[in-house]
Amino acid sequence: MLSRELLATLIIDFFVAFGVIIGGAIIGGIGAFLIGKPPLSVMHDLAGSLKIWAIVAAIGGTFDAITSIERGLFYGTHDDIFKTGFMIFAALCGAQSGTILIQWIVGESLSP
Repeated sequence: MLSRELLATLIIDFFVAFGVIIGGAIIGGIGAFLIGKPPLSVMHDLAGSLKIWAIVAAIGGTFDAITSIERGLFYGTHDDIFKTGFMIFAALCGAQSGTILIQWIVGESLSP
């Protein structure tokens, strides 16, 4: 079930979500510096608020994921459900890893 192609997709999803968090927070911090706001505080806030968008970007948009789940439920291709679930999980792990790295750089922890 875990083919080489699926494993490659999961790795890419992880790093896309990771990159969205890291890149968005750092570039947002530069923007905050340019307008006179505290960059580390803005980076901290962005790391938490970009998480859902990192997941959406990593899985290629929510419509594709919903279509795959629908295919799995209504057409009996249950492999699509598992593949989509693994992709979402890999993206969640990447987004969380990026958020933890930003927390470490900033020196604060995100409150739930």
